[in-house]
Amino acid sequence: MNLTKVLKVDSLNPAAEYLEEAAEILKVGGLVIIPTETVYGIAANMLNKVAVDKLYEIKKRPKDNPFSLHIDEKDKIEDFAIKIPVVAYKLIDRFWPGPLTIILKSKDLSTVGLRLPDHEIALRVISLSGVPVVCPSANLSGKPAPVNFQEAIKDLNGLVDLAIDSGNTRLGIESTVVDLTIEPLKILREGAIKKEEILEVAQRKIVLFVCTGNSCRSVMAKGLLEKKLQEKGRADVEVLSAGITMLGGLGATDETKEILRREGVDVLSHRSQKITKETVQKSDIILVMERLQEERVLQLAPEAKNRLFLLKEFAKIKDNDLDITDPIGRTLEFYEKTFGTIKEAIERVVEII
Repeated sequence: MNLTKVLKVDSLNPAAEYLEEAAEILKVGGLVIIPTETVYGIAANMLNKVAVDKLYEIKKRPKDNPFSLHIDEKDKIEDFAIKIPVVAYKLIDRFWPGPLTIILKSKDLSTVGLRLPDHEIALRVISLSGVPVVCPSANLSGKPAPVNFQEAIKDLNGLVDLAIDSGNTRLGIESTVVDLTIEPLKILREGAIKKEEILEVAQRKIVLFVCTGNSCRSVMAKGLLEKKLQEKGRADVEVLSAGITMLGGLGATDETKEILRREGVDVLSHRSQKITKETVQKSDIILVMERLQEERVLQLAPEAKNRLFLLKEFAKIKDNDLDITDPIGRTLEFYEKTFGTIKEAIERVVEII
């Protein structure tokens, strides 16, 4: 039996040629031991049946117990999963890259486990390989997951084609595994992330207000809703705001600052930001000021349709126009009228979230 080729790689400054060699072996169906921040794993090309069968044989794992995928970018979950719930995006936003494996519905209507590791070597090898990579822990069945290279290679020398040695893993404990195919979610394995941390993020509601420039209407709505929630002792809701324009980093308009100051709300530190797909995906409810923003949100994330509303729908409407007109460049009196409509809607919103 030939011994496994070992490459010693500095995790802070990994040699590119070593990573490329590992990626090429993966691509053609070889097995490679790689480090992650949790434990060492055995990486294999998911699309190569011979490689995956060999991995099952080495691990002595039944084939009805699939391996989780390791990916190198957050948005790649959509390459492998369908009907992704909002809670998945909340957990991803908080814990990826990191020691969290999430179970989702797969495109073949079964399930798939996905993780984005927080380790430069693992991420670069996966990226360079250009193939979907499964990566179970580098240990034989019944033995503990290896937290350093010596433990990883001990029983696998000669069974894999290449092994990367980067010393001890940073966390030394396996990832937490959360099943999101059922409701409420189920924690299948408590690892580096504690159950309480998972539940805190999962149960926290996120409300997103969207306008054009994120300098007046959405700022008013956010500031007022935060105040109302504080008055009710609600610490389980996070309020965000964003705009659809390219500009970012601007403060609130002077009129907005003045109107909110009268309400006891300070927005002096506000800086505008552009809406992103990620922000929409993790929000439980998205409230826009005009149909223009509604269209933009749906372009970014069509799946958000059932969570998307015009804010004025929650006000006591006296006309058929559901748009809250942009007050930018208008008089203070116009701003005050705009704020009145927003305030009326927020009074109802705070009661239903």
